Amino acid sequence: MNASSPLPADTPRADARRDQIRTAAAQCFRQHGFHGSSIAQISKVAGMSTGHIYHYFENKEAIIADIVAQDLQRLLTLTAELRAASDVKAAMIERAVIGVQENLDPRSAGLQLEIVAEASRNPHIAGIVEAADRQCRESLTATIRTQRLAAGHQDSEVTLAGMVEAISAMFEGLRIRAIRNPDIDRDGVVLMFRRMVADLLSQTH
Repeated sequence: MNASSPLPADTPRADARRDQIRTAAAQCFRQHGFHGSSIAQISKVAGMSTGHIYHYFENKEAIIADIVAQDLQRLLTLTAELRAASDVKAAMIERAVIGVQENLDPRSAGLQLEIVAEASRNPHIAGIVEAADRQCRESLTATIRTQRLAAGHQDSEVTLAGMVEAISAMFEGLRIRAIRNPDIDRDGVVLMFRRMVADLLSQTH
């Protein structure tokens, strides 16, 4: 696709087509890896021509960027909803249940790990992933700060950053466990995560 060619405007039909392509690409990336997946393979899974895919995305990197953007928007919406809760701490503990289930989903885990692996090799993808992570950290920091201030804690930026990294590492680490131990006791993990999130948010200096 010519770089100067305009991409289609956001319309319900265009959004549906992009979603169709994202879903097909995610399946291909999980099964064959980023480099092992071609636009031709993605078009076959999506049930559309390669030309149709290029009408919406310039290349595979653009598809990954769109997948990352979708995940980012979902997480930003989630953290905004948590901040608006009447009891932020309780809301975060309850949301941990869904977070565990989502990150232990082997399909989601496989895709996210493939994107991170590609980011380790591809500076362009690395930039996309790092920018999204930065926004996620900022939003989660604001959420934790809201909860901690409501509980009477005045935390330094260093402390808040450490809490954000700890929570991020906990949940993102589940993706590796989902692959290494597909029979993991999900209920047991949920119980431990609820306790760990509660303890982390309740810490005193």
